[in-house]
Amino acid sequence: MRIVFALVLFLGVAIAGGAVYLAMQRFNQYETALARKNTGAVNVNLKTVFVAAKPLEYGQQLTKEDIRAVKVPLDAVPETAFAEEATLLGSGKDRDFRTVIRAMDPGEFIMSTKVTNLGEDAGVSSRLKAGMRAFAISVDVASGVSGFLRPGDHVDVYWTGRNRDETVTKLILESLTLIAIDQSADGGKRNRATVARTVTVAANARTIAALVQAQSTGKLLLSLRGINDDTTTADVQVTKDDFLGHEKVIAKKEKEVCTIKTRKGAEVVFIPIPCSN
Repeated sequence: MRIVFALVLFLGVAIAGGAVYLAMQRFNQYETALARKNTGAVNVNLKTVFVAAKPLEYGQQLTKEDIRAVKVPLDAVPETAFAEEATLLGSGKDRDFRTVIRAMDPGEFIMSTKVTNLGEDAGVSSRLKAGMRAFAISVDVASGVSGFLRPGDHVDVYWTGRNRDETVTKLILESLTLIAIDQSADGGKRNRATVARTVTVAANARTIAALVQAQSTGKLLLSLRGINDDTTTADVQVTKDDFLGHEKVIAKKEKEVCTIKTRKGAEVVFIPIPCSN
């Protein structure tokens, strides 16, 4: 009897020990898998870049209090983001600073397209690329698209004027970039339609010469393009007869014939000769 009891006790201890061993093995497997997962997260390549620490407005000079550093996965960093504080802020002395040219919300990446170069202010000149010039066009509520134009928009320019003996409307320029409305170059605050008196466009010297000539000989009207519209249009020219459906009638002048009359016997003959004035 004692032998049977001892055998049962031994088997019970062996089974319990086996269960504990299996449980520990499974627990160790879970720990190993969790460690591998955590190790993978730590190995993600991160890069320090700067974002806005608070709302930034157009024309504001950038200071150290306006920015904060964050770590971002390397493949999510914009190409034009700033990774060095000294590069972003400069020395802050002798006009060695940057100015905000596009409003930013807190946490938004600070990129070179949203601030000026070191030492530049936020005026219109900071938005002109090499070879481009600013030119102001006079507009009203009709020619200025009812006041819905904003800096950064693209417009087509139509000219209406006299061409010889008829009035013509012609598309003369496409996709000009607006850089200012009246005296404001900030597009972020224009949340409602405002009727402007002038709009300023960026164009090269030849285009500006064409605009000067067009503005002095007729009336300019602007047509707003869609944000992603980069299409080009064939030659567009319309006269009054075109939209009324009238056909032009060209009178043909009969050729004048000059002759002299002579008589050959009893017969009268007309001989053609060059006409003289």
